[in-house]
Amino acid sequence: MATLDNELQKAISTIPECLAAGYVDISTGMMLAVKTVDSHPSEVMDLLAAATSDLFQGPNVIAIEDVFKKARGIKDSDLHYFQEMLVMSDNLLHIFIRGKNYGDHIVTFVCRKSVNMGMALTKARMVMPNLEAAL
Repeated sequence: MATLDNELQKAISTIPECLAAGYVDISTGMMLAVKTVDSHPSEVMDLLAAATSDLFQGPNVIAIEDVFKKARGIKDSDLHYFQEMLVMSDNLLHIFIRGKNYGDHIVTFVCRKSVNMGMALTKARMVMPNLEAAL
């Protein structure tokens, strides 16, 4: 069985212009694994895990999910409305994807802003099953 670190490295190689990938457990707020082409201070990695947690389970996000669940008559408290998010910064594209098997796990991919956004998202979706299977 492949390890999470190996699968993250493969993901970086598969996704065009990908510079980093991280696997976050938002239930604990911990970064389970990270791979980058550059070195980054540990404080940045810790903040990335916390920011990812805020993006997917901040109080306003939870409120929006609850409104949509109520409107659709959904009683499942484990169901999440937001599955993927794309964030553009000055130089980078950040892709956040929630796991299908582990709803509290989010994988973050960081690509150069010049990347074809559709191709990066497609390739990121393609590597998700292998990343989840590596757990």
